[in-house]
Amino acid sequence: MITRLFLNHPHSVDESYLEHARFAAGFSLRLFAAAFCALIHAVLPFAFEKTASRMIAEMYAKTHSRGT
Repeated sequence: MITRLFLNHPHSVDESYLEHARFAAGFSLRLFAAAFCALIHAVLPFAFEKTASRMIAEMYAKTHSRGT
């Protein structure tokens, strides 16, 4: 049961547990960076005009076909 909980999903995207943890942690940091850029853009509309949306599009492209 524990093995299934921790390993089924990483294996479904052809990664080990640690590889998946590293990818997910990096993805999380990029999401925080995109959110920060969007927050700055909300206050200063001239700053980071397309940065957050570009970052999200790049992240989507990286994850769209994982595990297929």
